[in-house]
Amino acid sequence: MDQLKNPIISIKDLSFHYGNQYVLENINFELPRGAFLGLVGPNGSGKSTLIKNILGILKPHQGSIFLFDVPIQKFKSWDKIGYVSQKANSFNSGFPATVFEVVSMGLYGKIGLFRFLKKDHKQKVYDALQTVGMREYSSRNIGELSGGQQQRVFIARALVSDPELLILDEPTVGIDAKSVKDFYDLLGRLNKEKGLTMLLVTHDVGAVSDKITHVACINKTLFFHGQSDEFEKIQKEGLSSFYGHDVHVLNHNHGG
Repeated sequence: MDQLKNPIISIKDLSFHYGNQYVLENINFELPRGAFLGLVGPNGSGKSTLIKNILGILKPHQGSIFLFDVPIQKFKSWDKIGYVSQKANSFNSGFPATVFEVVSMGLYGKIGLFRFLKKDHKQKVYDALQTVGMREYSSRNIGELSGGQQQRVFIARALVSDPELLILDEPTVGIDAKSVKDFYDLLGRLNKEKGLTMLLVTHDVGAVSDKITHVACINKTLFFHGQSDEFEKIQKEGLSSFYGHDVHVLNHNHGG
């Protein structure tokens, strides 16, 4: 498979610990270009710690990380990576900014802080909002939107700099079920139609099973890493032993 020749993320023998407690041990992991990977694992399994290592927020104690074939210590092109966090748990809905202003913040890394937006910059903001179906809300205050709408705006903010990789850390926490489905439909379109590579941290891999192409399952160590159809074949007992309780494996809903 040609995609595997130049993975966007390549992790080799990575370990990370807080004090004497190892959170990640001997992780070997690749994310092919164009893939939509679901990163799953129980609470405290090291998912967020792995993401922080990939984003350069934390440094691994052992092993190496390559981003776009560049060692992370030398990697400078952070505008190639868009990031969406658990907005619903941390965002201040009283923040006095319009949807347009929030999305334009995603351009600061390229144009500089406090710089005026040129005509082409403004068009990029509108284009990003159009992509996520929020163009008509551009002048609304961000705090007036629903949780699902706000998260679409944060997707637009991540997209406005034209990233090649989008990392989402449990972005649907606190969002209602209907909005979650619409949100995952949007991610699926971005992956299939725009070829955007994605890494999604999620507890509910079943809800997005018909969108993802690959799965990485961790609990301090890597339990599984491969294509999503291979993950479906894992017996329920195997996952239950890994998680420590009963779990549901992937359940595709091809009927929509």
